Amino acid sequence: MKNSIVAGATGLVGSHILQKLADHGDRPLALVRRQIEDLPANAEILKVDFKQFLINAELPPCNHLYLCLGTTIKTAGSRTAFRTVDFDYAFALAKKAREAGATGVSLVSSVGADAHAKNFYLRTKGELEEAIKSLSFSRINIYRPGLLIGQRQEKRSAERAGQFLSTLIDPLLIGSLSQYRSIQASLLASTMIDNSDKGIGVNYFHFRNFNTSIQG
Repeated sequence: MKNSIVAGATGLVGSHILQKLADHGDRPLALVRRQIEDLPANAEILKVDFKQFLINAELPPCNHLYLCLGTTIKTAGSRTAFRTVDFDYAFALAKKAREAGATGVSLVSSVGADAHAKNFYLRTKGELEEAIKSLSFSRINIYRPGLLIGQRQEKRSAERAGQFLSTLIDPLLIGSLSQYRSIQASLLASTMIDNSDKGIGVNYFHFRNFNTSIQG
């Protein structure tokens, strides 16, 4: 049985990963800032204040980290606050997981992520990818989805509009443009779990690599 930690387990992708791992008979540990309603029977929870936790705490022994931590600039309130969550906290968790024995990490990034991008959001995502690659994980799986489809606890009006438009736009995105298609969060979660033990080194996953019957 794998000892997995899910960071961001209350989020859209992390909640699906937590449920699916528990359904598989694993005992995943959810690393969260608030209590989880309807916590899966096989799952455990570690409720933390991330700022304090990353200063003076350690993670329990683990094999794999599912890193689904993230916010938006609007929700965070500023670019600085956004980067604190999406880069500082995320990288520190990856580092602590490696120190706790994890040999693999699965990161939810974004299509277009690039450490040299002019766009602040995409640059931050790209910088996180590069930072995690500097850690000595045997397996680093980086997922670059387009718009995530699913029901969030957190309300994001712009995202809801995007989900509606994606039903019209997705069929037009073929060939190299298929990477920009939207993806169901549950499908991304199952893809991450299915690939957690496959391959070594750094592996990138785009829409065409996700668990979907649509090809493009």
